[in-house]
Amino acid sequence: MALYKTITVNNDTKVLIWKIEESFEELNRDIKLTNHCQQRLDGMRSEIHQRGFISVRHLLAEVGYTDFDLYYEEKGKPHLKDGKYISITHSFQFSAIIVSNTTPVGIDIEKQRDKILRIAHKFTPLEEYKTIANHEALVRKLTIVWGGKESVYKVYAKKGLSFLKHIDIDDFSMETSHTKGMVFYGKETAKYSLNFLEFEGFTCVYALEESR
Repeated sequence: MALYKTITVNNDTKVLIWKIEESFEELNRDIKLTNHCQQRLDGMRSEIHQRGFISVRHLLAEVGYTDFDLYYEEKGKPHLKDGKYISITHSFQFSAIIVSNTTPVGIDIEKQRDKILRIAHKFTPLEEYKTIANHEALVRKLTIVWGGKESVYKVYAKKGLSFLKHIDIDDFSMETSHTKGMVFYGKETAKYSLNFLEFEGFTCVYALEESR
């Protein structure tokens, strides 16, 4: 078992990505969970979700944590007991975490699928993408926008926050691998730097809060 990729974002922030190739039994060997997380695992019907859940515990171990160092808000947002910031994601055969000593962070992994075209109107104004004629390029770009909004949502984490109404992602070139995101919620605004990467038909986007 090994890491797929490690990204040092800055001196305080690191991203770790795991490619889930092991069986559930292999992954679960010697992993100890809190009662809360064991109940969550037991309630998962899909082995893909189970393997994703356990692979995250291996990622935690890579940065010196166990499941017992983690706790969740009522809405499901994860926190580390030592006060550092963390965000977690998994999708099919990949999982990832981002951990920062100083900055609120969010991360999302998505498989690039045509399904994104059917739901795009729910999270972004479609007229912004009329100039993209290439089908594959459109799927890739929309997946980045979705991942950006998802990662921002994970950081901001307020009830009633709408991807379509409250989160804006600046336009970007696929070659730059970064952009900005903004939240406009009531009288509040928040700004985020976003970075993205693509691998094996998947997209990973992570957000760092700049101001709030």
